[in-house]
Amino acid sequence: MTEPNGTSNSTDNTSTARSSESNPADDEFTVTPYAVDGTVDYAKLLERFGADPLTDDQIDRFPDQPMLRRRTFYAGRDADRYLEAVESDEPHAIVTGRGPSGPMHLGHVLPLYLAKRFQQATGATVYVPLSDDEKFLAKEQSFESIGAYTRENLRDILAVGFDPERTRIVVDTADSDVIYPIAVRLAKHLTPATVDAVYGQQDTVGLQFYPAVQATHLLLPQLVAGRQPTLVPVAVDQDPHVRVCRDVAAKDALPVEKPGALLGRFLPSLDGPGKMSSSGDAPSIELTADPETVAETIRTHAYTGGRATLEEHREHGGDPAVDVPFQYLRFFFENDDERLERIAADYRSGDLLSGELKEIAIDRITGFLTAHQQRRSKLGSLEEALEPYRLTEQERRRALERAGVPSGLES
Repeated sequence: MTEPNGTSNSTDNTSTARSSESNPADDEFTVTPYAVDGTVDYAKLLERFGADPLTDDQIDRFPDQPMLRRRTFYAGRDADRYLEAVESDEPHAIVTGRGPSGPMHLGHVLPLYLAKRFQQATGATVYVPLSDDEKFLAKEQSFESIGAYTRENLRDILAVGFDPERTRIVVDTADSDVIYPIAVRLAKHLTPATVDAVYGQQDTVGLQFYPAVQATHLLLPQLVAGRQPTLVPVAVDQDPHVRVCRDVAAKDALPVEKPGALLGRFLPSLDGPGKMSSSGDAPSIELTADPETVAETIRTHAYTGGRATLEEHREHGGDPAVDVPFQYLRFFFENDDERLERIAADYRSGDLLSGELKEIAIDRITGFLTAHQQRRSKLGSLEEALEPYRLTEQERRRALERAGVPSGLES
C-alpha cells in the first residue's frame, strides 16, 4: 500500500512511486557551517571554495576505504603533503570533530570511522574536538542540554574504537585552559570583515570569535607534538573552518603547517537527496537505534528509485543513483565493489525490487550499529573511559609554549 508521502511500508515494489530521472542541480544553493539550502552542485562548490578534486593517483595512495574509492570524499587541500608524510613514515595527524547539539546519527559518524581507518593503516594521530561552546552560541539550547548531548556523543566517539595512545579528545569548555589562550592568540589575526566574508554576518560576537577556536582545534596536533602535516576529513560545509585556519596559520609565526582537508559529500536524508540532519524534518538513523527501529524507519521513509508498480519496475528497472538505500550502501555499508555493482545492475534491470534493496540496506546498517553499540555498552564510567584520551599536563604545557602564550599565573 502506498503511504501519503510516497514511501512504502512493505517489502515489495508495488508501493513506491519515484521518478528515475534526477532533477538538475539548482543554480542557487547555500553551503556554510550553519546552513545548507538548495540542491548542492559539488563541482561548483569547489570553484567557490577553491579546493581541488582528488585525483586517481591520490585516491590510490590513501588507505583503501570505500568512502575514498567511490569519492564520497571527493576533494581536498594539500593532500599530497599529507600523503608524502605517510609514505615517508613521518608524523602526521587527523582532526575531525563533533558539534554536540543532539544525538549522533549515521551521517555524523562516517568521518570518524574514516579517521579510524587512517589511524589503523598509517599510525596517524587523531584529534577529535567537541565544540560544545559553539553549539551553545548557535543553537537555542541551554548549557545543561548541550552538556547532556556532549556526554552521550562522547560515548559514541569512544565506541568507534580509536587507539588511546594515538588519539586525543578535547571538549572546549572542559579544556578551556588550553583552547581559550591559543584562540585569543589566533583571533588577533582575524578581522570582522574576514569572518563576514567566509561565514556571512553572525548574530553574536561569540560566533564572530568562534573561527579562532576552530583554528585552535585544527592546529592543536602540531602545537602538542610539533610541526607535521594535518588532514581534516569533514563534510564540505565545514570547509570554511579549514580555509580560515589556513589563512591564520599563514599570518602567524607559529611553528605549524597549514592544515589540509578531505571534503566529503552529504549522506542523503532518508526522504531524498540532500544533507542528513538530526535537526530537520527528515527522519535520521541514530547510532543508538535498535534493529526494529532501523528496519521500520527505512521501510517507511526511505526514498527509492523504483517504479510506481511492480510490472513497470520489472520492465524498466530502477535508478540506484537516486535510491537512498543504495546510496547508503555506496557511501559506507557495502565494502565490496563487485557486490555493490551487482546490486546496482540487478536494480537497473528490474530483477531486484525496491523493497528487496531496502532489506539489504537494513541488514548492513543494523550489523554496523550492533557492533558499534556493543562497544558502547562496554565503556562503563564515561570519566574512566575518556581519561586515556585526554591531553596530559605535559601536552597542555607544550601546546601553550609552542603557541607563545602563558600556561598560568607564575611568580
